[in-house]
Amino acid sequence: MPVRAVALQMYLASMDWINNIVDRIYDMKDVLDIVKNIESIYESDTSFNVLKDFERVIDELDLYVYENWSEGELAMGPDIDRHWVTCQFMWPREKMPDPMGAKRLLDYDCKVRMGKDNILVPRKIRKEEDIRPGTKKGKLDRKPIWVVEIKMPTSLIGEVYGGYNQINPKPADSAPQEADVQANADAATDTPAPEGAV
Repeated sequence: MPVRAVALQMYLASMDWINNIVDRIYDMKDVLDIVKNIESIYESDTSFNVLKDFERVIDELDLYVYENWSEGELAMGPDIDRHWVTCQFMWPREKMPDPMGAKRLLDYDCKVRMGKDNILVPRKIRKEEDIRPGTKKGKLDRKPIWVVEIKMPTSLIGEVYGGYNQINPKPADSAPQEADVQANADAATDTPAPEGAV
């Protein structure tokens, strides 16, 4: 192989490595991004309902039985596609969620990615050194976290939601029931009183 081709391959390999580092830094979570994500969920009924259904599936699959799964916090999502709903959850690095829980999700055609990342958290201001230069805000510290991305098929959400509705049916419209009660009351007043009654 010519020297020039080898040098080109080495250069491209180094660029891939740099791009991976840049992608990792770009994907780093920030507390402000998480707060904005939660605000957007509360502003959208669709996102809120999908997130509730997503959590219902996790609950029905008994994922909270596995160690630390109940302590996860929503980091990103729900991202709603035609066939998939994707959410990312985070845990402190010392409280890794049990990988057997992720395996349980795989049995139901979910796609799960687990990885280490960092989150930028503002430092509590106790000393003058805790303040960012030129501002009145605290310095940002990197805290190590676990991130679990769950990509769940919408068909699974629909199946669990359908089963939930069969167990807990929604009450029927109360207007027809009130009409039946009123009709029964009218029928009772229209019937003649029995003989001997005053």
